Amino acid sequence: MGVNLSGRNFLKLLDFTPAEIEYLIDLSADFKQLKRAGVPHRHLEGKNIVLLFEKTSTRTRCSFEVAGYDLGMGVTYLDPASSQMGNKESIEDTARVLGRMYDGIEYRGFDQAIVEELAANAGVPVWNGLTTEFHPTQMIADMLTVREKFGHLRGLKLTFFGDARNNVANSLMVVCAKMGMRFCACGPKENMPEAELVEQCRAIAAQTGGEVVLTDSVDEGARDANVLYTDIWVSMGEPAELWAERIRLLSPYQVNAAVMEKAAADAIFMHCLPSFHDTKTTVGADIAQKFGIEEMEVTDEVFESSRSVVFDEAENRMHSIKAVMYATLK
Repeated sequence: MGVNLSGRNFLKLLDFTPAEIEYLIDLSADFKQLKRAGVPHRHLEGKNIVLLFEKTSTRTRCSFEVAGYDLGMGVTYLDPASSQMGNKESIEDTARVLGRMYDGIEYRGFDQAIVEELAANAGVPVWNGLTTEFHPTQMIADMLTVREKFGHLRGLKLTFFGDARNNVANSLMVVCAKMGMRFCACGPKENMPEAELVEQCRAIAAQTGGEVVLTDSVDEGARDANVLYTDIWVSMGEPAELWAERIRLLSPYQVNAAVMEKAAADAIFMHCLPSFHDTKTTVGADIAQKFGIEEMEVTDEVFESSRSVVFDEAENRMHSIKAVMYATLK
């Protein structure tokens, strides 16, 4: 039986079967081929979508906008200053209004409960562009990138280094479990995913042939890893005062040349971006001045190396988001 996601919300990958996730990865690859060949694919001509951003983003916004335009849709972008959602108007009422005007709604912001409430009241598909707990569109792009490099997913080991209690690490653990991969969270014991989600993912992995491992040992995390993944140490919306403590806690888990050497010979490096691998950003320069470090979660040497696929990964956000929107709106 074929996969049909028409009318579905896209809130977290726990809601989707391995076959449905694989379908979205396949569809992403198909759209990537069409885009690169210059073949028009305005399959959703006449539809309109709205993008609700409580947290700004380069890749997520551009991916949704370009993907929407490529599919023939009208796109409205609302930043925190352009909407009364949660301020003068409740989430429920906002959803019911926008659902009358648009065919699909994207939300990027804070608690997962917000996007869940939007979905419960909108009457049209709602897509999670990022919440505090999950980042599902990033995962479809990441799995497409990994498959492009290795030709398959099952059995590969992906290790996330650093603060493994964030939305990216949570979502990587879920998607790896779903796809029969070996997921390893490598970081301080106090920065591990919530125990309930870990057990849920381990139960899924038991059915798919995957694995979920938590460790504070860099040697164990890097050993035989096919994919080394990391993220910034302080996320958007978190207070700047966290930098000192995060640098102390997470510096041992920086992905550098020595860590890459411990991994599999064909290992690749991934990062959802933005990355603080030098001092060419305001934040990077400020941290260097305050704490005396010029590279944070990854060294510039690794980031700019031939083993780094971060810009393939960034491009694939557009193709994967296009796949999610098409699959749920067609």
